[in-house]
Amino acid sequence: MKTALQFDFTINKETHTVHVKREFKAGVDLVWEAWTTPEILDQWWAPKPYRTVTKSMDFREGGTWLYAMVSPQDDKHWCKNDYHTIDPQKSFSGLDAFCDENGIINTSMPRTLWTNKFSETDGHTFVHIVAKYPSLADLEKVIQMGFKEGFTMALENLDHYLETQSKLRK
Repeated sequence: MKTALQFDFTINKETHTVHVKREFKAGVDLVWEAWTTPEILDQWWAPKPYRTVTKSMDFREGGTWLYAMVSPQDDKHWCKNDYHTIDPQKSFSGLDAFCDENGIINTSMPRTLWTNKFSETDGHTFVHIVAKYPSLADLEKVIQMGFKEGFTMALENLDHYLETQSKLRK
């Protein structure tokens, strides 16, 4: 019998933030690797039927991840994340943006400041995520675009990846 993993998703309109607390049935080393390795991110980051394709990734403070979410019709929606802080296997933050394939930011779309914190208890990893927006209008725009639904699907993709990897590593 599958046990339900913790998934809390809260919107705070006063602070223009989304707070997510998500539990994964894997150790922090494997979960951290899944969030910070482009070949693995490509396997789970996009909600199906979309897929993620990384053009480049430099996971370091001051580095950038440039990637596309690709539709089944092969339409590419480019994004980039500029990494701000990294504390290995504990936390990282970065400023995400919609952009073109060269990383030129689309200023008509909201940017997201992501802060992800990782902790492990009894072989399960908890990821605490805060996604902050410059304004309430930006937060509401992202929510209307289906952020909760898409991110929920992506995290379920990550569950599947971690389950597969856990079996392979036993």
